[in-house]
Amino acid sequence: MSHLDLDAVFSAADHSHPIYHAAIPDAWQDIAQEKGYEIVGRVIDRFHLVLRHEDCGAEMVSKVFTLRTAEPVCPTCLDTRRRELCAAAGVSYLGRGGHPNYFRILLPCGHETVRQQELLERVRQGKTAIRCDACLGERLKDEARARGWELIGADPEDDPSYRHYRHDCGHVQRVAVANMTTGRFTCGGCSDGWTRDKSFLYAMRFVLKTGRDVIKVGFSRDPESRLRHQLITDRDQYARLIRTVAVPSGREAIRREKELHTTLGRRYPDAVLHRSEFADEVKVVSEIYCASIEPEIMRLLDEVEMQVKALCRRRAKLARRAERRLARRRRHGRRARRAL
Repeated sequence: MSHLDLDAVFSAADHSHPIYHAAIPDAWQDIAQEKGYEIVGRVIDRFHLVLRHEDCGAEMVSKVFTLRTAEPVCPTCLDTRRRELCAAAGVSYLGRGGHPNYFRILLPCGHETVRQQELLERVRQGKTAIRCDACLGERLKDEARARGWELIGADPEDDPSYRHYRHDCGHVQRVAVANMTTGRFTCGGCSDGWTRDKSFLYAMRFVLKTGRDVIKVGFSRDPESRLRHQLITDRDQYARLIRTVAVPSGREAIRREKELHTTLGRRYPDAVLHRSEFADEVKVVSEIYCASIEPEIMRLLDEVEMQVKALCRRRAKLARRAERRLARRRRHGRRARRAL
């Protein structure tokens, strides 16, 4: 005679199971009570029980073997712990992932992803953060577009720190993600290197923790990137780019920068700060001055700017003159060939 009643069902954990009519041994109840459960019925076959968890009151289906040899895990409590973990990590729990200990989660940005439970534990403890791959892709595209590049895709050599980019000139190359962010690289197709690329003299103002205002003078191909990614030690510190002077090449910029520092050091030796005054706040070893000589620094930069503009006009004039001479030579050459 079958103990299985297909017409009668028992609902547990949002599932319905056929009731298995058979007695529940007292020894099984004793085991269940020791583990925080109560046996409320038998379902499916002689190997399955319905347990009610004493802590939360939820019911679950468990094998007899599991009850007797292991510690049954309440799926309702487990789901609650997962949701609480995700909430503490700043995300929403959507369900289990495709692998053990992986969760499907909803990020604050609105994108769905899958992450390990261990990672979420570290996020909750403030040891790390969750990076959205979709948002990262958009950010990388925006950074590349701002510098005249197009993100093509993943690195062809499978280095996660690199991506594949195409420059406006058509050249394609691998670039480190960090370098695309900071601008510390050149195009292998159209650039002759930093010594020939356009550069800038700059002046930056810092306010030290002592309250003292100081001025940093230098040169860079990308002054804003140098300030934000190389010089500051704290994102909240007061640091501003207050002046730039465009220079045709890096070689010209470094020559004029050296002249500028020589002039300032000779005229205002007391305004040159010792490294000990700013070592923990600005990541340089020299070239920082007291802000009291800022007007003189600006005047010298004005002079440099006027000299550079005059030099550029002179070079452009010479280039046009050379083009006219070349054109005349070509015309004379064509006339000579026709005369023959």
